[in-house]
Amino acid sequence: QVQLVESGGGLAQAGGSLRLSCVASGSIVRINDMEWYRQTPGKQREWVARSPTAGTETYAASVRGRFTISRDNAKNTMYLQMNSLQPEDTGVYFCHAGIRPVSGLFRFYWGQGTQVTVSS
Repeated sequence: QVQLVESGGGLAQAGGSLRLSCVASGSIVRINDMEWYRQTPGKQREWVARSPTAGTETYAASVRGRFTISRDNAKNTMYLQMNSLQPEDTGVYFCHAGIRPVSGLFRFYWGQGTQVTVSS
């Protein structure tokens, strides 16, 4: 069974850094685009960044220049390096990916989320 598992969240001070990881586990044929989203209480889930299978990474305007998305295809893992963190970056960060499993059809998966809290 395919799963996405995030890790690396925690507490950081404003101006600090955190690195999130997302590992796709299970019997996988192919992973297409991988993305990070975040959500704060009372707000809709917000797209943060995308790592495509080919092409250039893209970022939300609010994080561009501070966050860097990357992936290691050999490890089925995606990362989000977050620098110059601000209190507005606080939220639960979710991994999202399109995956073709060995058994089953291509579909999109969500991770369970990892909490990031930035104090001022």
